[in-house]
Formats: sequence, structure tokens, C-alpha cells
Amino acid sequence: MENEYFIGWGTLALINAGLAQGKNRSGLVWFLLSLLLGPIATLVIVILEREGTQP
Repeated sequence: MENEYFIGWGTLALINAGLAQGKNRSGLVWFLLSLLLGPIATLVIVILEREGTQP
């Protein structure tokens, strides 16, 4: 049962890295943050605006 949690957490970290790269942020940094924070990192990525855009 524990292996499913590790697989899910790792998959979420990969998805977060892709989301971060789509917003012109470092995928590696967000991957590592996601390993620590999990769903909280996903929420932060979704809320953050795209980097390099003018308001």
C-alpha cells in the first residue's frame, strides 16, 4: 500500500514540474519543492502568475 503513495507523490511532482515550466519557472526547483510540499506546491503553482508577463 505504501508504494502507491510514493508513486502518486512522484507523479504529482512531475506534473508540477511541467506546470512550472509552462509558467516560465524552473521545473527542477518545483519538482524538488513538490517532493516536499506535494499538493500545496500544486496550489502555489496554479495561483502564481506567469513569469515575465507585464500586468
